[in-house]
Amino acid sequence: MERVTGIGGIFFKSADPKALGAWYRDHLGLDVTDWGGAVFQWGGADSRPGMTIWSPFAQDTKYMEPSPASFMINFRVADLDGLLAALRAEGCNVVDKTDSSEQGKFGWVIDPEGNKVELWQPPAGQ
Repeated sequence: MERVTGIGGIFFKSADPKALGAWYRDHLGLDVTDWGGAVFQWGGADSRPGMTIWSPFAQDTKYMEPSPASFMINFRVADLDGLLAALRAEGCNVVDKTDSSEQGKFGWVIDPEGNKVELWQPPAGQ
């Protein structure tokens, strides 16, 4: 019997879901639908192959700081440096740090409700 086959969605509470959805649409390019969510299709004929990672962290992790949230969303991006520059120009709260490793390049932005959002540019070819 097949059981869990992947991440079906990311769900979280918001003080103002419509405004927060608009921020994600306007600044991160999510195709926020009329029902308030976005759908990511993976591996189709017209998309890059990809994956979604599920990973619990230790209760005392500092990785989500400065956000007080117990979660963090990671979005795949094509041009991390370009996106971070655009977000700064748009007045977004961009974390003044990036990391680079064999897993790719990482940067962060804080959304209007204080949630830290990770932006990930995979290595070439992924």
